[in-house]
Amino acid sequence: MAAKVVWRAIAVLIGGLFVYAGAVKIIDPVEFARDIDNYKMLPWQPSVWLALYLPWLEILCGLALITRILFRGAVFIVTGLMIVFIVASIVAKARGLDVSCGCFGHASQHLNFTWHLVLDFLLLGGLLLLWRRPLTAR
Repeated sequence: MAAKVVWRAIAVLIGGLFVYAGAVKIIDPVEFARDIDNYKMLPWQPSVWLALYLPWLEILCGLALITRILFRGAVFIVTGLMIVFIVASIVAKARGLDVSCGCFGHASQHLNFTWHLVLDFLLLGGLLLLWRRPLTAR
C-alpha cells in the first residue's frame, strides 16, 4: 500500500510540474520560441512551431500522469522530452552558450546550470521509476 502511495505521489508531482511548465509557456509563446532559438540547434521557424505545440503536449502528458489515462504513453513521451532537453542543455553549455531553459518561465531564470541539471536528472530519475512500475501496481 505504501508503495502505491509513493508511485502516485511521484506521478502527480511530475505531472503537475509538466502541466505548470506547459501553462507558463502557453502564456508567452514568443518568449518560449526565443528560449528555444537560444540553443542555436534549430532554425527560427521550427523553434516557433515547437513553442506553439510543445507546451500543449506537456500539459496533456502531465494530465495523463495525474489521471493515469494513457499513463505509459505519457511516461514514454515525457522521458523522451527530458532526455532531449538534458542533451540539448549539455551541448549548449559545451558550445559556450549561456541559455535560459525556459522551463518554468521567469521562475527558473535564477538557477544556475548545475541546479538545472540536478533538477532535470531528478525528474528523469522519477520518470524512470514510473517507467519501471509494473502495470498491475495501478
